[in-house]
Amino acid sequence: MTELSGVCVPVCTLFNDDETIDEPGYLLHIDRMIEAKTDIILACGGTGEFAYLTTEEKRRLVEITGKHIEARASFIAQTSAISLRDTIDATKHAADHGADALMILPPYFEGPDAAGVYHHFEKVAEATDLPIMVYNIPVHSGFDITPDFFSKLLEIDNIKYIKDSTGDLVRIQELLQTSGKVFNGGDPITYPALAAGCVGCVWGAINFIPEEAVELYALVQEGKLREANQLWQRLLPSQLFIWTHVYNSAVKTAANYRGFDVGQCRAPVLPLSNQDLSILTQNLDEIG
Repeated sequence: MTELSGVCVPVCTLFNDDETIDEPGYLLHIDRMIEAKTDIILACGGTGEFAYLTTEEKRRLVEITGKHIEARASFIAQTSAISLRDTIDATKHAADHGADALMILPPYFEGPDAAGVYHHFEKVAEATDLPIMVYNIPVHSGFDITPDFFSKLLEIDNIKYIKDSTGDLVRIQELLQTSGKVFNGGDPITYPALAAGCVGCVWGAINFIPEEAVELYALVQEGKLREANQLWQRLLPSQLFIWTHVYNSAVKTAANYRGFDVGQCRAPVLPLSNQDLSILTQNLDEIG
């Protein structure tokens, strides 16, 4: 079973002017992330705008991502769906197309209670041999996977990891007391979360700072915390910005400004205002 750690980029999904998926541009963006030595490519994540993709589009992205990576990095597919049946179908499809692991939300939008969420993960895990990363982002899913509940989920075979996107460093440290492996998903606390012991980060901002993200992780792993903090202080203004604005629009704007050419979000997510754009570009200029 694949052991996951390091820098995981939930890659942006690129669109043409008519909002069809720009597959060549998408694969080129993956290449640039791999060339920067990111450890893990995540398809159909939140930063990949999965909520705005059809089932067929998500399947297609998983297929071309798995084929294109060719073992140059680990590959996670985000296979969440509201219903158990659809989640299992997406999970089996990802397993058939090269995924090394899966990232799965609790059922969202008027979802079940804790017993139902446990049942959901239990049945999905029974349907695959791949390791599962539980995706906790309660502001969007409507269900908070607390440390106690995560400990219960860890009793299920295949559930090994959690991506916690609360942005709460206290929560991260509580999760680190469990037997699971923790990936930080809150951009503005990436450095302290890694220093606290997270095995990695699932970090949307990697789409515009891949080299810096890899360097930050390496410095922490080497115990060079002074150097890591110096780098982090250059990154922090942009991380605070994207966390407090429309996230995917801010990430894509930042990526475009830094030369990654990922285009705009699918409607109804709009580009940043000129005022916000001015603030973000100033923050990005601090990175160097």
